[in-house]
Amino acid sequence: MDAGQVEKAQSLGLLTGTDSLCPSVLFSPLRLLVVYPWTQRFFQSFGDLSSADAIMSNSKVKAHGKKVLNSFSDGLKNIDDLKGAFAKLSELHCDKLHVDPENFRLLGNVLVCVLAHHFGHDFNPQVQAAFQKVVAGVASALAHRYH
Repeated sequence: MDAGQVEKAQSLGLLTGTDSLCPSVLFSPLRLLVVYPWTQRFFQSFGDLSSADAIMSNSKVKAHGKKVLNSFSDGLKNIDDLKGAFAKLSELHCDKLHVDPENFRLLGNVLVCVLAHHFGHDFNPQVQAAFQKVVAGVASALAHRYH
C-alpha cells in the first residue's frame, strides 16, 4: 500500500483494532466457515457448526473471529515486515494446528468481500486493489513457515 492508500484505509477505519470495526466486518471469519464449510474441521471443539445460523450465533466462533481480526490489525501496524509480524502465528498454524495455508487466502478474500459490501462506494477499485495486496501479503506471511 502506498501512503495515499494507507490514509484512505485509515479514514475508513480499516487499519484499527476490532473495537472500531463494524459488526459485519467482525463476522468475516464466521462467514468463512459458512462459505467454505471444510474449514470447520479446525473448530470442532467450538460446538454447534451445523448451519449458517448456528455458526453466526456461536460465541466461541465469534470470540475467535475477533481474535483473528485483532491479529490481522496488529500485523498491519508492521506492514513493511509482515513475515516478522506474523512469524509466531505462522509457526502455530503450521507446526501445531496444521492448518492448510490456502485457508489464509480464503479468509482474506472473504474479508475483502465483506469490506466492499459494508463500505460501498468508499471501497473503490483502488482501495480494493490495495487490500487485495495486503491480504495476499498477510496470507503469504502466515504461510511462510510452510515453505
